[in-house]
Amino acid sequence: QVQLQESGPGLVKPSQTLSLTCTVSGETITTNYYYYYWIRQPPGKGLEWMGSITYSGNTEYSPSLKSRTSSSRDTSKNQFTLQLNSVTPEDTAVYYCARRSSEGWVWGQGTQVTVSS
Repeated sequence: QVQLQESGPGLVKPSQTLSLTCTVSGETITTNYYYYYWIRQPPGKGLEWMGSITYSGNTEYSPSLKSRTSSSRDTSKNQFTLQLNSVTPEDTAVYYCARRSSEGWVWGQGTQVTVSS
């Protein structure tokens, strides 16, 4: 059974860097045509795509976040990560990792991140 699990700090101070990790079990992140995403949902708002990393390690970011976002992966740990720099309270959200393939979507349960001093 495929599972994605986000992990992160929970609370981050403004101007700091948010680092999140998604640990994948039940499949290998290098499997052909598997695409992994970071998506967030601020309180009271809709889902926002932040970025993605493909099975081959290629990355793509939302234009609105591109200047502050980077993503990488550790294939030995079957994990991928997200870094969001210079956070503000507007980055407070539930952050999800997800996988898309021909088999459909699988989502992590999400992790709450609050940006506050």
